[in-house]
Order: sequence, then structure tokens, then C-alpha cells
Amino acid sequence: MGRITLQKVQKKFGDVEVIPPLDLEINDGEFVVFVGPSGCGKSTLLRLIAGLEDVTDGQIDIDGEDATMVPPAKRKLAMVFQSYALYPHMTVRKNIAFPMRMAKMDPAEQNRRIENAAAALNLTDYLDRRPGQLSGGQRQRVAIGRAIVREPAAFLFDEPLSNLDAALRVGMRMEISELHKKLDTTMIYVTHDQVEAMTMADKIVVLRAGHIEQVGSPLELYRTPRNTFVAGFIGSPKMNLIEGAAAAEHNAQTIGIRPEHLDVSTTAGQWQGTVGVAEHLGSDTFIHVHGVAGCDPMTVRAGGDVDVKHGDTIYLTPQAEHLHRFDTQGLRIA
Repeated sequence: MGRITLQKVQKKFGDVEVIPPLDLEINDGEFVVFVGPSGCGKSTLLRLIAGLEDVTDGQIDIDGEDATMVPPAKRKLAMVFQSYALYPHMTVRKNIAFPMRMAKMDPAEQNRRIENAAAALNLTDYLDRRPGQLSGGQRQRVAIGRAIVREPAAFLFDEPLSNLDAALRVGMRMEISELHKKLDTTMIYVTHDQVEAMTMADKIVVLRAGHIEQVGSPLELYRTPRNTFVAGFIGSPKMNLIEGAAAAEHNAQTIGIRPEHLDVSTTAGQWQGTVGVAEHLGSDTFIHVHGVAGCDPMTVRAGGDVDVKHGDTIYLTPQAEHLHRFDTQGLRIA
């Protein structure tokens, strides 16, 4: 249960094509993340799968059956939105039970599902509280619990952590990943945050202007980005992309090197530059270097004990085995 296939799926709003025809395979039990900049079509694609938007053309199959024209309520999918959308006057128990009550499910079965969902989400001690008595992370877990009790073929998450502060985002990110392991159910997760994508996904779908730029595991996208867009989007800090003479030396239009694959020296190296801002974070130092031809500024990830300050002259040498080459179309050169 939970295999989803998109075949030549297209979406237009009037004459504006926001999702050109695309194909995508989501396997049973996978955690798939749609990632890309704002306006790339990731939420629209999720809503097409959920049935909340009509497909202009193409077909969506769920577990081998054509679901293109099936109403959202009958697709066996559960969606979790940015907004918790909880009923403030209801207890946690009643909020979680709401979709089952609407379906007139047997009360004993309702209670079984509520207890199981609460145990999975560490909400057992909060079932008799109201949303106003909970933290933001707990309210988000209630919203997820309301989806769990439906026992769907797949969960669809539309930027569920965007309303949380930084600390809660990290905690909830781990909780959702753990939940995926417990439930072993297909999950599709939309985010613009590539750190969330890298840390949570089995498979990442990188989107730009409705097009799928690349599909692969986090490490596949990190190690072998298909083009300069993926190279610059995946990884934190992002890859340095260099053009001009430095790239021509490697028979490429553009070369890429990640901040962690640059060796730093104060005496000699391939490229000379001047330290701008040096962000000392304890275990790491991010150095923003100016004056390197073809890439200004260049970001370097060095050890936390590196001793550099604003205005210092430093020398950088890319690790040859980690150099990426791209052609005039921005595509990877093997």
C-alpha cells in the first residue's frame, strides 16, 4: 500500500502552465521530499496527488489504480498542512477523533486508533487537554495524529514545520523521521528547506519552475548533481560555482567545489583571496572570501580552530577529487 505513479501529469491555471508534463514514481514505504525555491510548483504537485487540484492532463495511479478523477476523501491519503487547523474548544482526543466521527466509525475502533496514535506521538498524557494548553510542536503532533488514525496509504505533508521556531523545527524533523520508521508508510513531504530534505528523505525530488531537475537519494544529489541548479541548491552552505579562466583550465564552462572541499593556507595555494566575514561556530568556521576570480564571494568550511579574521589574505586549493565540471548548458560533464 502506498505506491504512487504520475504519468505525464500536467497542470495549467488558464493559459499558464505551472506543471509541465512530468513522470514520477513513488514506491511503497518511501519518504519522498519535494524541494525547491518558492514558486517552483512543489505544493501544487502535492495538491494534485491529494486531489485538491484538478489535473489538466495525465494520470495519477495509487496502488495500481487510476485515481485521477477520484475525490480527495476516497484516495486513502492523509494531508498535514502548515496550519494545525485544530478545534480550540475540543480536547486533543476529540480533535484526533474528528475524521473518524465524521465517518461514523465504531467507537471502540476509534478509541483503539486514538490510543495507538497518541502512543506513537507521545501524546498519551495530553489527550484531555485543549490545543491552547499545548506547545506549537505538540499541536503539530495532534494534527499528525488526526492523519494517522485514518490509516492512509500515504501521508502528504505541506511544509508542516514552517510555523515553528528553529529549535522546534529540529525536534519535529526528528520526530517525523522516527514516525516514518514506526509506521513504515509512504510519506511525501514538501519543503523549501534543503536541510530538511537532506536529513529526512529516502528520495529527493528537486523542482524548478514545475520541472523535475533531478531525483535521487540525498547523497546522490550531493555527490553527483545533474546540473548547476541542483549543485547550488543542495548542500549547506551551497556549492561554490566558478566561471572564467579557472573553469577553462578544466575544460568546462563552470566548475563547482563545495565549501568543505577547499584546503586553506596562509602561505600558498591555487587561489588567493581576502577574508570578509568569518563565522566561528565552534566545530566549524565558515569563511567568506572575496577576490577569487569567477566566484566572489567564495565560501569555505574550515575547522572550528582556524585562526583567520577580517582582512586577512588566505590561499585556497580545491581538492581535485571533489571538483565538479559543467558545460555551457549547465549540465554535468562526466
